[in-house]
Parts: sequence; C-alpha cells; structure tokens
Amino acid sequence: MDNTSIITQVSNPKEEESISSCQDKVAQSNNSLKKHRSRSIFSPFFCCFRNYNDYHVEPPTANNKNLSLPQQPEENGSPPKCDQVQVIPIPSHPEKFLLPEVSITDYGKNCVVIDLDETLVHSSFKPINNADFIVPVEIDGTVHQVYVLKRPHVDEFLQKMGELFECVLFTASLAKYADPVADLLDQWGVFRARLFRESCVFHRGNYVKDLSRLGRELSKVIIVDNSPASYIFHPENAVPVQSWFDDMTDKELLDLIPLFEGLSKEEDIYNMLQSLRNR
Repeated sequence: MDNTSIITQVSNPKEEESISSCQDKVAQSNNSLKKHRSRSIFSPFFCCFRNYNDYHVEPPTANNKNLSLPQQPEENGSPPKCDQVQVIPIPSHPEKFLLPEVSITDYGKNCVVIDLDETLVHSSFKPINNADFIVPVEIDGTVHQVYVLKRPHVDEFLQKMGELFECVLFTASLAKYADPVADLLDQWGVFRARLFRESCVFHRGNYVKDLSRLGRELSKVIIVDNSPASYIFHPENAVPVQSWFDDMTDKELLDLIPLFEGLSKEEDIYNMLQSLRNR
C-alpha cells in the first residue's frame, strides 16, 4: 500500500511542483477571497461556497443501484473537474444506518458532520518541525511516522460544536491513521461517532460522504468539509471551508462559530443555508 493512500487529502501547493489548471483556479480564487474577507461573520461560508461552484460531477447512470455500498479503488481519486456542481440522485437508503440511535443528551440537536484532513488538521509523512502530534502508522509491516498540524482555533471550534450539536467525524482517510489522530485531537469527547473510508461511497474517482446513510433527518444535518467532491450528493447541506495546510494566521474556524450558533437553533437548516447562498 502506498504510504499516502491512507490519508485522503488535497494537494499542498507548497509541496507539489506541478499543479493542474483546475487546482490553480481554485487556489487563485481562495487567495483572492481571503484577501477580501468581509466584515460579515458569514464571509468564510460565502467565499467557500463560491469555490464549491467550480466543481462538476456527472450524475450516475440510472441502472447503477450499488452506490450505497463503498468500493475499494485501485488508487486515490483524482481531483474533480472544474465546472459547475450538480445535485446527484441519492442512492436508496441502506437497511442499516451508519450512526447509532441519538443519545438522550443529543436529542433534539442538529447533527454536524466534520471532515478531518485540510479541514481540522494537515498531516504529512515528511517531518514537520512544529508538528502538534506525531502518529505512528503501520503500513505493510513497517511503522511510519505521520506529522500532524492542528488548524488554528480548532480546539475552540470543536468545543463549541460539541456544546451545540451532535458531532460526527467523517473522513475518507483510513481508520488506522484517522482514529489515533482523533484520539489526540478530541480531548473533550466531542465526536459521538467516527466514520472512515469504508463508510464512504466510492463514486467516479471520489470518496463521497452520503448523508442519507447516517440515519438522521437530512433537514437537520450539516457537513463541514474542504472538498466539494465529498458532499456532491448533498451540496445543499454543506458549509464549505477552505483547505488548510500551514497558515498559522488562519481564522476560518473561529469565524464560523457565529454561523453555527445560528444553525444550531434552526429546525430546518435548509432555510438558513439557502438564504446565505442567495445573499
């Protein structure tokens, strides 16, 4: 197994010498939007949602009925094409949902699904001097060190999410890497459940997080992710964030807290998210 295949992440422009035209377009858009980050507390949502519109995924064929079951690819999925995102027909509901029954303490709360890599942390097999964690991962009989950087304000963000929502970690990375990282990252027991690559749907070269398989009412589910390909089945449920690598001045997670304070009170999250998109 390729070392990097255990982590599903976007390319770091500082580590890649050649970047596709699609990645260039997204990076330029992110930089421009960050410079013009507005006075509004909702600006991270707006800028990222515009980036989300740069992706296109063709809908599956009508006779493909096995999308609800994850498949193992031969290699990591390629970056999505630069175009416009479309809502894709959702696979039929599975007989068994991914999440257990809602606990008494979370009853009545909305559910927020949070990505790991480039959303909360950035990990690398290359040594990082200021790494917050160093996680040993066994691959094909050899132990490798994974260096993990925490995104600025991630502790404050997670604690607030744990107060307001039923929180679920959902990553397309393998559990052998992501589970120990989550142990170190989540010191407060914020994540009520953790879902890994095997819980994703492998669709057209991407690991998709199918929210309809969670076992929660979709109008009460929000997904926070840096990769639009991860939520192509449910773009209307997404609060996109910019990919993070090592900018220690980043404030996106901190800026998003007021937005989530509002979403935590919504009976139907679609109304609020749609109104923000319209603005």
